[in-house]
Amino acid sequence: MKLHRGGGVVPLAGLFVLLLPLLFPSLFAPLGHASPSMLSEWNAPKPRHLRLLKSALQEQTSNGQESDLWMPPANQGWKTCVESTTSMLPENSQGYLQVFLDGGLNQQRMGICDAVAVAKILNATLVIPLLEVNPVWQDSSSFMDIFDVDHFIDVLKNDISIVTELPDEFSWSTRDYYATAIRATRIKTAPIHASANWYLENVLPVLESYGIAAISPFSHRLAFDNMPMDIQRLRCKVNFEALSFVPHVRALGDALVSRLRCTPGKNEVAGTKYLREVTDAKGKQGAGKFVVLHLRFDKDMAAHSACDFGGGKAEKLALAKYRQVIWQGRVLNSQFTDEELRNQGRCPLTPEEIGLLLAALGFDNSTRLYLASHKVYGGEARISTLRKLFPFMEDKKSLASAVERAQIKGKASLLAAVDYYVSMHSDIFISASPGNMHNAMVGHRTYQNMKTIRPNMGLLGQLFMNKSMTWPDFQQEVIEGHKTRQGQLRLRKSDQSIYTYPAPDCMCHA
Repeated sequence: MKLHRGGGVVPLAGLFVLLLPLLFPSLFAPLGHASPSMLSEWNAPKPRHLRLLKSALQEQTSNGQESDLWMPPANQGWKTCVESTTSMLPENSQGYLQVFLDGGLNQQRMGICDAVAVAKILNATLVIPLLEVNPVWQDSSSFMDIFDVDHFIDVLKNDISIVTELPDEFSWSTRDYYATAIRATRIKTAPIHASANWYLENVLPVLESYGIAAISPFSHRLAFDNMPMDIQRLRCKVNFEALSFVPHVRALGDALVSRLRCTPGKNEVAGTKYLREVTDAKGKQGAGKFVVLHLRFDKDMAAHSACDFGGGKAEKLALAKYRQVIWQGRVLNSQFTDEELRNQGRCPLTPEEIGLLLAALGFDNSTRLYLASHKVYGGEARISTLRKLFPFMEDKKSLASAVERAQIKGKASLLAAVDYYVSMHSDIFISASPGNMHNAMVGHRTYQNMKTIRPNMGLLGQLFMNKSMTWPDFQQEVIEGHKTRQGQLRLRKSDQSIYTYPAPDCMCHA
């Protein structure tokens, strides 16, 4: 179409743009990070890999749970090794250390570990870390709401001094105090992955002068390399031994695990297990096995990836607008095509794709699957294909009554804590995309020599783009491409996180 200045096409186009809010109101509604997309519900995504899906459903027959797939990793010659070589605390503390932690549960968890390490480096008394209100989920849960404080202090009693609150003489040191003006006791310039020497040179003088130092922001503010061995082991001791969830989270988690291990009856409908009385859980707990699937497929993830997930033009437009509103369009992946992103393994797996991966690996329609996720972009329409493959798919709502879930309702950190607890008690863990939960589980389960499947994102991206691939070929490629991605221990490399790769820093040769 040829456009002429002063012609009728441009005014008509302008009029159409002006009418867009009236024609498509949901496009212009306020967008929060967790807002569901109405557009994706209007255009419910159809299966993108129908040929593979049909073959997978036809071959889904129960072969029991005796295959090597369920076997835990063999002894890999490593054992946990986190005890310090020094067991005596210095007599005098240099002062009180406060840290303010943002992010979700797993990011805060790493921050807590680093705070303990910095307190050790400075010979400071650690004040129980203050967790900032999460701007996405608006969760105001405190450290004491999530973690067992008494256990935390007891496990670390020979490593550092910890107090639950400041003495009266320092009661002025609060979040509000630091928010209103520049304060001499606040350190806000800690660089990402700062060295131990940086803290000794920049924070210790503040402690010596004022008796207190508050560090904010603090996430990712301690290096992983060139740290004393005792400091590295202390970080792992905090993460893997000192951080235990509060009793009601553990109790709910134990109930969910018990119900997941009960073998479903022939006529049992998924989602009604919590109605069964569970008594003497330790004595009568079922021996069935289950997989935890962390399905990180919320709107943030979908939009930030800049990938095409099959929801049509409406979904593409909705995600593009979301990127503009939340990140002003500054998303690195936006410069690449969908094909390039998938070849590079940079697209999160959809529920359909993770289901096909599990089926190709050998999991069948009798597999108990626990879904660890907050909200799936596209809702039930997006999950339906996964549910067809795995009808015994459960989550917190299907396994526990509203009464049992009352203490965690609407609290993102406690919901995530329950998922973390169940994940650490599963036979197998798999995540649909990299992220903090994936990294936390890889590290914690490596430490305990538990099976964790790491999807080969690059391989899967290429396989799913091949629309002519048959199921036998797909299955063969998947099995071959994941032989070394099922719990095999990997040693930490330079700059990598000790919380994802605890060996060799926190593990010794057996």
